[in-house]
Amino acid sequence: MMKYNLEDQQTPCYVVDEALLENNLRILDRVQKQAGVKILLALKGFAMFGVFPLIRQYLPGVTASSLNEARLGREEFGGEVHLCAPAYRAEEFGQLLDCCGHVVFNSFSQKDKYLAAALKKGVRCGLRINPEHREVETAIYDPCGPCSRLGVALENFQDGDLEGITGLHFHNLCEKGADALARTLKIVEEKFGRYISSMEWINMGGGHHITRGDYDVELLCSTLKAFKEKYGVEIYLEPGEAVALNTGVLVASVLDVVHNQMPIAILDASAATHMPDVLEMPYRPEVEGAGAPGKLAVTYRLAGPSCLAGDVIGDYSFAAELKPGDQLIFHDMAHYTMVKNNTFNGINLPSIAVRKKTGEIEVLRAFTYQDYKNRLS
Repeated sequence: MMKYNLEDQQTPCYVVDEALLENNLRILDRVQKQAGVKILLALKGFAMFGVFPLIRQYLPGVTASSLNEARLGREEFGGEVHLCAPAYRAEEFGQLLDCCGHVVFNSFSQKDKYLAAALKKGVRCGLRINPEHREVETAIYDPCGPCSRLGVALENFQDGDLEGITGLHFHNLCEKGADALARTLKIVEEKFGRYISSMEWINMGGGHHITRGDYDVELLCSTLKAFKEKYGVEIYLEPGEAVALNTGVLVASVLDVVHNQMPIAILDASAATHMPDVLEMPYRPEVEGAGAPGKLAVTYRLAGPSCLAGDVIGDYSFAAELKPGDQLIFHDMAHYTMVKNNTFNGINLPSIAVRKKTGEIEVLRAFTYQDYKNRLS
């Protein structure tokens, strides 16, 4: 693991490593070329526009779920901008069409309301389908769970008017392998195959953990190639996490150590504000040089500075005692962090930095009181 040696005043800080990011992009580009598909960056997972110049050397565009994301994609990335959201605001839809080349409707009622305007603008239109096939264990991340609002189930699809619709979209994965996509495609074909045959393109969503070390890239490519040859459609994938997986860290500093039945290190980084998936998923991020509780000499509870009692990152053991000023490095903090963090308690957002291929660390953005104040009124 790289050492970052940030000054105390620069923590907490997200640091994304350009070389690691490019390694992921090369893997994704291999899939594009070998399978004959297009892979888009899902901005909901990773929207660090300071590294867009590198990403667009490999990927043709982005996917957005809001006007702000669509504008960011058009203004900072360029290329293709695809839009998919549960519903659109009438007063924003014209602006969305100015940003996007593809728009996906989540229901036939949304299609009926907005299709004509989109077609007049020359935008390619699709419908989101719900294959009702579950692969995700964590309910909050499962688009195909009971009573899901995401996508049109087959029973509501059969009598729908598809005039003007040239593509279909589905998404039911989260941190899954190629085997999960293969199983999903069998269900999609069984339920929607007769509609796919008349389409020009299909978007298979995100949740593909393509850049994970044990991911079966060959199975993915063969599955995608077979599907493309059978239906003659253009295929899109839209991972966010796979682009940034294991490319960045969050560097934090110890502010204090208190004792209540065990030593508790209070950091300048917060689970609640800076890494919300730690509480939402939940999960325990890896910390450089740390082990499971009791494995190394001293076990600490790592906690954030907010007033939330549950602002706890987890319990970790270290070879030596922690003291104020020590820096800790949390692994895999590029995706679903910067896009989800918040300023609860007025806690400042972490700085955002990039580690160049030369080893130089450049801080791209440092946040101030004005960033907090400007969110309020």
